[in-house]
Amino acid sequence: MKKMFTGTFLLVSFLVQQSICRAQSNLDSILPVRGLSIAAPTPLLVDSFVTFIHQELAPRKVNTLILRVDYHYQYQSHPELIDTLALSLAEVKKIVNACKQHNIRIVPQVNLLGHQSWAKNTGKLLKAYPQFDENPDVLMPEIYQWPNADSLYCKSYCPLHPDVHKVVFDVVDEICNAFEADAFHAGMDEVFFLGNDKCPRCSGKDKAELFAGEVTTIRNHLARKNRQLWIWGDRLLDGKTTGLGRWEASFNNTHRAIDMIPKDVFICDWHYERPDKTAVVFAAKGLKVATCPWRTPQTAVIQTNDMVSFRQHSSAPMKYNFNGMIATVWTGMSGFFQEYYANQPGNTAGNTFRVMFDEINKLGQ
Repeated sequence: MKKMFTGTFLLVSFLVQQSICRAQSNLDSILPVRGLSIAAPTPLLVDSFVTFIHQELAPRKVNTLILRVDYHYQYQSHPELIDTLALSLAEVKKIVNACKQHNIRIVPQVNLLGHQSWAKNTGKLLKAYPQFDENPDVLMPEIYQWPNADSLYCKSYCPLHPDVHKVVFDVVDEICNAFEADAFHAGMDEVFFLGNDKCPRCSGKDKAELFAGEVTTIRNHLARKNRQLWIWGDRLLDGKTTGLGRWEASFNNTHRAIDMIPKDVFICDWHYERPDKTAVVFAAKGLKVATCPWRTPQTAVIQTNDMVSFRQHSSAPMKYNFNGMIATVWTGMSGFFQEYYANQPGNTAGNTFRVMFDEINKLGQ
């Protein structure tokens, strides 16, 4: 009797495993990229995040994790850039090992070009190297408000400064090595400061060429080490003619860079309140793209079904450019955990993540 029970148990376990593998394979053909983009955990939350990977990401068949690290890592190459609550290499390896168990690809992110400040605070790169500032004449306000006379949202570094890439590429290489990553996310969204007329290097230059040049420079550096560049897609869309506006698209003519960047750059196309179908724009230009919702569950469901439809009803070359869906989280990890584990309904990142992956996994059944 005991042998029969053991044999039955093993058979059931085998069949369940086979069913899971078939569902995974089916999902891989429907949506090759199924991701979450979130800030890296603080050291105190690493173990909780590892548990989240095992208990939530893996069962939901998440296969891609974009982790916004920026300078919250204990960099050996540039200790002057280490920010508060920085992860150690040992803590990073806990995350890496958990993701390896479930074949989850990690794409670390450090914001390059734009987002070198936030509100009234200058970021670590421009604090340590103020000579890299593209707009040094714009002073950080005591109280940040938008709009303002300087059109200051976030500062940028000068992409043509002769020393900037030596520093940022040291950081890129170190964080990719730490996470054992074959792809790197450079951010590059919402770049409002570019081609300053007072900059001795950038003045008078075409902003589209400046943006494309920086994308290409970063891409080429990564390619030498067999790594892929990922970026947000908003600066490659025309905000005026499309009506998308200055946040989700460009008002300073960088959109023409879409025809100047290498075709192996991976685009994360974000729209949060309305399911604009701009993934088609990127795919038609020969770029691989994933759609990235945030906190509106209904929008995320529409975008998910759009992405599946694009793949199903496109020519072969276009089909393979439509890569999948990535949920984004723009609070800290502790805030996201509160939303997610409390099952908060409505327009939250936690609820959107849950609803979107429920929809994705229904498609794979």
